[in-house]
Amino acid sequence: MSRLTATFDRLAKSGRKALIPFITAGDPKPDFTLPLMHEMVKAGVDVIELGVPFSDPMADGPVIQRASERALAHKMSLTKTLAIAAEFRKTDQQTPLVLMGYLNPIEAMGYEGFANAAQHADIDGVLTVDLPPEEGGQCADLLKERGIDTIFLLAPNSSDDRIKKMSALGSGYLYYVSLKGVTGAGHLDVVDVENKLKQIKAITALPVGIGFGVKDAETAKTIAGLGDGVVVGSALISKIESNLDDPEHAKLEIIALLSSLRQAMDS
Repeated sequence: MSRLTATFDRLAKSGRKALIPFITAGDPKPDFTLPLMHEMVKAGVDVIELGVPFSDPMADGPVIQRASERALAHKMSLTKTLAIAAEFRKTDQQTPLVLMGYLNPIEAMGYEGFANAAQHADIDGVLTVDLPPEEGGQCADLLKERGIDTIFLLAPNSSDDRIKKMSALGSGYLYYVSLKGVTGAGHLDVVDVENKLKQIKAITALPVGIGFGVKDAETAKTIAGLGDGVVVGSALISKIESNLDDPEHAKLEIIALLSSLRQAMDS
């Protein structure tokens, strides 16, 4: 059983939902990421999505785009992101790590080379934003052979057929993009999310994490009542962007926000 499956099973048995933060590796500087990951675990997160900086993050809004730019200015890469993951795993054998990014760096490394590198870093899941299930079979198979889950994105307009395809090829969990548009944009329509989750849950047994609009404790609590996990990204990275001259203060603000989300989700 994968760490992701074990984590969602454990949470389900206790009636709790997964708190899943997203951060960009190397933002605002390379040595900031690893300590933040450990502090996030102490704050009660269940899964960490570690973003691979990319020069054209088309699914991301301005906040995460600028995070990639800051990381790339420090020469961050897929290889260096995997090195951070490997270092994290030396002292944390429990928290699942999901690598989240775009296809270009993976193709540059080669599917098999990437799968081997991800296995060596003890990555638990890979979410490639621009790799649909129709084209993702080869990569998914290589990852599956190494015990790594492939996670797919579901959208508000995903059809039953598409949900079935992603459920069949994917594992670990499905990521439901609760808004049309990019990360950090818009306002969640809870009724729409609830209706879509009913459709998804009628088709798949995989857990569903919900993201693209979680900004505060109130939203997290509401979303936790609809799916199996709450994904928060832009709200965390905004803390970094607001404190570029004082990264340690950014870390404190991120931990405070995550702690408030955890408390609200568990209440």
